[in-house]
Amino acid sequence: MLDARRHYASLRVLALLPLVLFLPAVVAFFVEPHVAWGEYLGVFFHLSILFLVSRLDAAPWAKAAGYGWVALDVLAGILMINDVAYDTAWAVRLGGHVLAGVWIVSSSLVSRTWPVRVVGVVTGLWLAGYSFVGNVLPESFLRPAGILILVWFALLAICHRSNSGPAAPSAYAPSSVA
Repeated sequence: MLDARRHYASLRVLALLPLVLFLPAVVAFFVEPHVAWGEYLGVFFHLSILFLVSRLDAAPWAKAAGYGWVALDVLAGILMINDVAYDTAWAVRLGGHVLAGVWIVSSSLVSRTWPVRVVGVVTGLWLAGYSFVGNVLPESFLRPAGILILVWFALLAICHRSNSGPAAPSAYAPSSVA
């Protein structure tokens, strides 16, 4: 059986997986925004983020926001695949993006590397912020967030260092006398 305490893939692999899956969708977003295969790839992209949410340092409430983002964006993708009204699926997606912003900002702020912190905060704020003005701004204003999230995944893969290392010995731990 799989052990929940064991890491089966490095953080680098877990950050590269969504980058590789999302890159074609971002390109399609610029070239042909409503291409059908993009939703299928988007569902797999979001599912791959589950692994990253579980591994990045963040408060439990921030991780819950990350999982909520994945759930809502997978739902939005499946709604689109099944020809549910675009306006309905888009509203669900924007709601998920608020949660995405919470997770991205929160997990970025506790990163030890400043590029991850800066790009993560800008990405999360842009992604979440657009959700509140998406009814008056065209979808093209969301495109920079797509590029920024690719950069953030790349930065995680290249230079992210976890804050959780080996636990320091407790002052109350029994010491061994030799």
